[in-house]
Amino acid sequence: MVSMVIEINEDGYLASIPGIQGAFAEGDTPHEAIFNCLDVLKMIIEYRQEQNQELNLGEIEFTQNTRLTFTMPIGF
Repeated sequence: MVSMVIEINEDGYLASIPGIQGAFAEGDTPHEAIFNCLDVLKMIIEYRQEQNQELNLGEIEFTQNTRLTFTMPIGF
């Protein structure tokens, strides 16, 4: 499982995946930040695979069928 952190910042929302260098993105809404961050993660994985670099993602093996799951508290 990969954890994603969503924070409010001066430009909207920031989504990041701790432990994966460069895995962060902003968005105007939490939803947009999450999907932008997932796009960045996909690019990181593809780049590292092309360069034959270790993914350094612990025990997670990413394939084209891998799904990312995370829990996000929602306040009203």
